[in-house]
Amino acid sequence: MSDLDLITIGRSSVDLYGAQIGGRLEDMGSFDKYIGGSPTNIACGTARLGLKSAVITGVGDEHMGRFIVEQLQREGVNTDGVKSDPDRLTALVLLGIRDEEQFPLIFYRENCADMGLTVDDIDADFIKSARAIVATGTHLSHPQVEAATIKALEIARANGQQTALDIDYRPNLWGLAGHGDGESRFVESQAVTAKLQSTLHLFDLIVGTEEEFHIAGGSTDTIEALRAVRAVSKATLVCKRGAAGAVAFTGDVPDSLDEGEAGPGFPIEVFNVLGAGDGFMSGLLKGWLDDEDWPTALKYANACGAFAVSRHGCTPAYPSWDELQFFFDRGIKRADLRNDAELEQVHWATNRHGDWSSVKTFAFDHRLQLEEMDGYTLSKGAAFKELCLDAALKVQNGQPGFGILCDNRIGRSALHKASGTGLWIGRPTELPGSRPIEFEPELGEDFGRLREWVRENVVKLLVFCHPDDDEQTANTQIARVIRLFTAARRNGLEFLLEIIPSKVGPVDDTTSATLIQSFYDAGVYPDWWKLEPFKTEAAWRNAVDAIERNDPRTRGIVVLGLDAPEEELAASFALAAKQPLVKGFAVGRTIFGDAARAWLKGEMADVAAVAQMSERYTRLCEIWDKARADARLNVE
Repeated sequence: MSDLDLITIGRSSVDLYGAQIGGRLEDMGSFDKYIGGSPTNIACGTARLGLKSAVITGVGDEHMGRFIVEQLQREGVNTDGVKSDPDRLTALVLLGIRDEEQFPLIFYRENCADMGLTVDDIDADFIKSARAIVATGTHLSHPQVEAATIKALEIARANGQQTALDIDYRPNLWGLAGHGDGESRFVESQAVTAKLQSTLHLFDLIVGTEEEFHIAGGSTDTIEALRAVRAVSKATLVCKRGAAGAVAFTGDVPDSLDEGEAGPGFPIEVFNVLGAGDGFMSGLLKGWLDDEDWPTALKYANACGAFAVSRHGCTPAYPSWDELQFFFDRGIKRADLRNDAELEQVHWATNRHGDWSSVKTFAFDHRLQLEEMDGYTLSKGAAFKELCLDAALKVQNGQPGFGILCDNRIGRSALHKASGTGLWIGRPTELPGSRPIEFEPELGEDFGRLREWVRENVVKLLVFCHPDDDEQTANTQIARVIRLFTAARRNGLEFLLEIIPSKVGPVDDTTSATLIQSFYDAGVYPDWWKLEPFKTEAAWRNAVDAIERNDPRTRGIVVLGLDAPEEELAASFALAAKQPLVKGFAVGRTIFGDAARAWLKGEMADVAAVAQMSERYTRLCEIWDKARADARLNVE
């Protein structure tokens, strides 16, 4: 058995996509940052479909290079073959969407890191660890990277592995078009044709558009070009035909493209053709490596291409395997897939990054409670929250499954220091104690300031609500939750909804479940729920059933503390831990309350405060872990 399903080899880049649609690249005011480059996109696209993928490429030993590596890892791609080059910068691409056919594009690839790959960077054992090697045409354009690519292919051929080529013709990257012609897809060149044809015998699968086969075959007549490729290669040839779908030829090329094997197409609205070919290739490779017949493999490919042309960006647009199956089962509800709310929810939920199967959270996002303590000033409050972070990091000690809740009003410095530490980070948005909900002014009237939030921050909203609320209060609160939830999604931020009905009115075993259903009915799908510690198994069962019935892909639940003493928390943890959907806790004052009161009055030193809080946090983590272990033991 191979360790990997496929290894792609070739270019990688940071893609800066113009956020404004329909204008010139000159007029773009902001950009969204993604990873890019065909081999990199394909590695991510296939990983999302469940294949074990890796990429051989080069990145700079700098911030953008680290971004590519970290993002690949978040996508589940093996990065053992990624070379960190101390002498070259990571490639950069600026792109825009003018309309469905025009996409202004500038490549910044002068002596870039992925063009620094050499034959010495190709490890034979790594190549042999995969079932298939996938090359792309750009890395045949320069002698040094061509030699590295050919070495990888020859190792694979000698070892009996499968090989594939995405022709991926960019005239600009072969030196045949100017810097301003990055979107050009075809320029005739006998030299490029000869170079490609000298390598085509190395492949079992060759994929390209009609124009790409024109360059590979040396003719602008597609059938003639395909036959020229067939003359030097026994590979299956897959020709992409845009809206007409794609066809596969396993033997002789017939007189008409319509005589090739085809899969079903998907009539959707074209929004952005950039990256569509890499999405198509990802779906095709999934079918090919799973030994599906060509109509099935082309069905996967066409669907993945359809997703790509309907969304912004390349890799972010590609579907997960669950999303693809959902799409096949349900069918097309609207042609503009990016505006299909049900489909976009599946896309979002199945492509979230990070394993948060456990979230033991130190909550020090409190504002009002801290401000009311003796000795409080804003500067002292900020310094204390940094001590809270120190305690959290001391307990975390580089391990997964720990988190914090921290605000930006008092805890800004701690919030910023927490970024990149591996902690799960929730950040509150509501004005403390407000009912109906009011928001922190820093968000802006239209929540426009969410665009300034670090992407790892989770938007947290506490709502004091109850099923017996009067109609005006209930409608006001739900409308405000919808606005914030929508803004969070628009900015790529996860959303945590906390509900506390016990502070509003009497509660029973159905109270929270009823509220949960009301938010789902309004179209709000939180990534996380933060719920009160219920006193009965029935209350937990009702709440969990309401969540799983509406959103089986939710991240889960964290149970809050409500300043309860440790003994009460232990009892509530024991009950909550019986529910697998509960991933952990979010407890604050039980951990920091005594330390805060003493420290703010000058009665406790920094070291002592950190020691006390880390000890209490550790103790709660131990209690939670025991409760979870006991629950699992009882199930078994």
